[in-house]
Amino acid sequence: QALEDQYSPSRWSPRLDRDTIIDAHLAVTAAGTERARASAQTLLHVPYGNGDGEKLDIYFPTDPSETFPVLVYIHGGYWQCLSKDDSGFAAPPLVSQGVAVVAVGYDIAPKGHMDAMVLQVRRSLVFLVEQYPRIRGIYLCGHSAGAHLAAMVLSTDWTEFQVVPDIKGAVLVSGVYDLEPILHTYVNDVLNMSREVAQRNSPMRHVTPAVTAACEVLVAVAQHDSPEFRRQSQEYSQALRAAGWSVSLLDLAGVDHFDVIEKLSELYILTQV
Repeated sequence: QALEDQYSPSRWSPRLDRDTIIDAHLAVTAAGTERARASAQTLLHVPYGNGDGEKLDIYFPTDPSETFPVLVYIHGGYWQCLSKDDSGFAAPPLVSQGVAVVAVGYDIAPKGHMDAMVLQVRRSLVFLVEQYPRIRGIYLCGHSAGAHLAAMVLSTDWTEFQVVPDIKGAVLVSGVYDLEPILHTYVNDVLNMSREVAQRNSPMRHVTPAVTAACEVLVAVAQHDSPEFRRQSQEYSQALRAAGWSVSLLDLAGVDHFDVIEKLSELYILTQV
């Protein structure tokens, strides 16, 4: 029961009660994405593979130079809800500064299982690199379950893909980096992970030595995330640092698990970083 509480982010917000906050989050991200689509030049539902969920939404910079950086956003929803269709809300302040934003779709559970989701996100980056030679540096941004998937990208052995994406940075927001505790909670009812699957897909257990200091990692956590979420962020950032990564831990005051990412639609500290 204690683990259930710790891994139920909606219980920890002082703003709204647990039933209201999820609905509010869905409304905010959907409205933000609608605004982004109305104001930016977009390519929606671009297939990066053959699966139903394997599609990207691309928001192009207002004033693209010859080459441009891209922020790849990986949505949360505990690997079982949300989609790329509500994940463009971070685009407006970034596209206005010459940055492209890509929202990645992946097959959520029960259709998708953990190994497949991790592979899909990795393949989406390979596709971007191959299709868009004008991309100058990839910055990953993931929220919650999306931060887990982004962290798994950092531990990829790219040799099997024959492409090495130029990942310059990663912003991991309120993530889960060790899936072991999840096995004992309601979250796994739909995911159906075995212990082996959880271990194989825990970034905490697969921290690779930093190949290059060129990739900076920002691990961000909200003041009103649960103690367990806060612990995971701290331990993962320590593990990265110990392996030689350039990493900083950002503890954001006055926000919870949901508005910590919603605020990317405005000129917020995370947006600026």
